[in-house]
Amino acid sequence: MSLLDDARRLAATGPVCDACLGRVFADRSFGLTNAERGRSLRVAAALDDDEPFDPVDIADCWVCEGRCATFDDWAERAAESVETIEFETYQVGTRTPPLIEENERLLREEVGADPDAGEPFKMEFNREVGKRVGRLTDTEVDFERPDVQFVLDVDADRVETTINSAFVYGRYRKLERDIPQTEWPCRECDGSGRQGSEPCDHCDGSGYLYDRSVEGLIAPLVEDVMDGVDAVFHGAGREDVDARMLGTGRPFVVEVKEPRRRDIDVERLESDVNAFAEGAVEVEGLRLATYEMVERVKRLDASKTYRAAVAFDDPVDADALADALDELDGATVEQYTPQRVDHRRANLTRTREVYAMSGELDDSTHATVEIHGAGGLYVKELVSGDDGRTEPSLAGLLGVGARVTDLDVLAVEGEDEPFEDDAYFI
Repeated sequence: MSLLDDARRLAATGPVCDACLGRVFADRSFGLTNAERGRSLRVAAALDDDEPFDPVDIADCWVCEGRCATFDDWAERAAESVETIEFETYQVGTRTPPLIEENERLLREEVGADPDAGEPFKMEFNREVGKRVGRLTDTEVDFERPDVQFVLDVDADRVETTINSAFVYGRYRKLERDIPQTEWPCRECDGSGRQGSEPCDHCDGSGYLYDRSVEGLIAPLVEDVMDGVDAVFHGAGREDVDARMLGTGRPFVVEVKEPRRRDIDVERLESDVNAFAEGAVEVEGLRLATYEMVERVKRLDASKTYRAAVAFDDPVDADALADALDELDGATVEQYTPQRVDHRRANLTRTREVYAMSGELDDSTHATVEIHGAGGLYVKELVSGDDGRTEPSLAGLLGVGARVTDLDVLAVEGEDEPFEDDAYFI
């Protein structure tokens, strides 16, 4: 049976609009819309039969029930929903009414076609409305990770608009001690600030154990500049609360939920954050990033460099210290979960590499050491031994009790490649 014969049989099922007729043959002759394809078949059949051409009003179509005449209306409604939103890319999806899906199946059965022949109503609706949205908003379609997603719920006659997150990458330095990376809710009141009817005496009613955090000094400003509804801080690991983060800083990403602005001046934002933090925290290298940068920051294997002030329980000889540091330089250490974190870490033995270790005495009971190690190395325990949980350790090799009194992180860098890769920036 010929193509025209199939078209005649489809047209004979009742009023079928050009788009619904052409959609069955969407895999034939590219470069046409389904409406053009359907009209061409209808004209060709009329010419072949030498019959008057009889167009079909879309409103009378029993397949789409007139929905193929509403592309412009849906596009305008979608565009109106983002009039105050700054975006460059979008995607359109459609929820097809079950009745239309059933009508499409019945139409294809008429000519014995595969149920998936041509393309479904949903695909045409996405494309035709999407093209119009692009023209109305001067933006481009993105099928991977668009700034904005529209879902056209045809049955409910509703446009559902989702504004996807925006991301800002940078590095931070924490120049003061006793500042956590993220907000630290009080464990006594679960962050409520109250114990019963009284203010929590553990956190003085604030709900938090610390007044400031790296997150709190950075994320709210990024959220405000991008006019979002919330912000989430993602760091490449975290330093201890009592440790400073110096040197090249620690990579981070601030994810801004539902931003109304995306085209921001990151250099000005950087200055604003640094002024707001008043010397407690500094940021640098702020850049707009893709959503994949969150995974990169959280998952990329990274080494760390530390500087530790060490106190010994008894006097230590300079040569003995040098020998112990030489033995730890390049060593593989086994660390059972440290006592200070065993309430939140699984109890198991971890093997970590010490890439380099050096240092010198400040006096007979104090030293400054520098450690470059693999990610996950517990530096404080490398010094103290943690009652034998870390082997070897500086304390164990010296036979003298040792503890870190001050710790600074000097660098956080990717093991095999840098965090900063242009492929992850906008």
